[in-house]
Amino acid sequence: MSAPLRPVPAQRPRPCAVTPDPAGRPARVDGRAVIAVREEWRVEEGWWAAPVRRRYFEVVLEPGRVAVVFEDRQRPGSWWRHGR
Repeated sequence: MSAPLRPVPAQRPRPCAVTPDPAGRPARVDGRAVIAVREEWRVEEGWWAAPVRRRYFEVVLEPGRVAVVFEDRQRPGSWWRHGR
């Protein structure tokens, strides 16, 4: 018998410190080296409400933890992290 499914609470992004490389991709996140950038995507929407312009990255941090970070393109240099 398996355990009942429980909803996962949504986590709000929190500010983080990112040192970008020359191309603007994260090289360090909260002091940890980025081993690899696994994926990159952009979100630009909001013609009906407050506009959102973000550049997202799924990165592998030293020593192997995966993280999702984004730069708020409306406030360049403002970086946020989803999850822990």
